[in-house]
Amino acid sequence: MAGPEKRVLTTDGKDGAMMEFGDSAFQGGLPLPGPQSTGEELFRLGLMYSTGQGGAPLDYVSAHMMFNLAALRGSMEAKEHRKELSREMDPADVAEAQKAARRWLLQA
Repeated sequence: MAGPEKRVLTTDGKDGAMMEFGDSAFQGGLPLPGPQSTGEELFRLGLMYSTGQGGAPLDYVSAHMMFNLAALRGSMEAKEHRKELSREMDPADVAEAQKAARRWLLQA
């Protein structure tokens, strides 16, 4: 059984208002959370990516990134989900998610 596709969130290069995926199979992307996004908003995005619901592709790297950012904004639920998700992920994918979260923080 194949795992979720590995797609990395990136900004659109203009104002960071959209996120797109390295794989062009998912057209349009989802709105990139802005610097004012709450822990709850980031947590909900993490849930979308971790389950592949709400128009988001199933993407554990992006889910971990969102849970990490939500945890930084005070979401205790995100900390638990991030911990559980990281147990299912390859360590290299966890590192990729952490790098993506740091890049987002630098741009926010």
